[in-house]
Amino acid sequence: MTDEAEIKQDWASAAEARVLHAALAIVGETGWSDGALTRAAHQAGLSTADAKLLLPNGPRDLAALYSRHLDHALLEALAGVDPRTLKIRERIGRAVLARLDAAAEHGGAARRWAGFMALPTNAPLALRLQWESADAIWRWAGDAATDENHYSKRALLSAILGSALMVRLTAGKAEAEAYVHRRLGNVMAFEKWKAGLPKVDFAARAATALGKLRYGRVERPEA
Repeated sequence: MTDEAEIKQDWASAAEARVLHAALAIVGETGWSDGALTRAAHQAGLSTADAKLLLPNGPRDLAALYSRHLDHALLEALAGVDPRTLKIRERIGRAVLARLDAAAEHGGAARRWAGFMALPTNAPLALRLQWESADAIWRWAGDAATDENHYSKRALLSAILGSALMVRLTAGKAEAEAYVHRRLGNVMAFEKWKAGLPKVDFAARAATALGKLRYGRVERPEA
């Protein structure tokens, strides 16, 4: 990376942090809107043009910054924890709860963010951000799976993250902890059950099925 590129990256990172910091004091009342972003950008010392350059997708980019801020916060909170000293369920539980604690620091902003992410037009972004968060947690936990387990673990945890946040924001910390531990128990039971299934080469099966369809060779049930 050239010096010029590094300077631009440093400027962007610092500017994003300032805008997000300003926004968190605003969006709890106004929601994640264009108006809130404009106010936050001006408070962060950015012109309207600079704000559009920094966050071209407006509130969606700001919402993505917030999600990644929570991911970074949970990793910072766990910096002194060696995941190898914990059972896998405890690792994931600690990480999820650390993320919920980070969100609770700006409860109003987090509630509005959850509502913004629930809009149908934001569904693709919400799914991508939940996947990123689940991936960050599993990587911290030491997951090295590269087969279908890599995807199933993240998909299951993605589903827990969103619902756990709503429990924390509406019912409190104790209820959220109980909910997370209960749901993780379900996930681990599923993974244990799945591990006992015979290994299947899905790619080979798919190729065989496609070949039969291509050449009209369809197996018929015996009479």
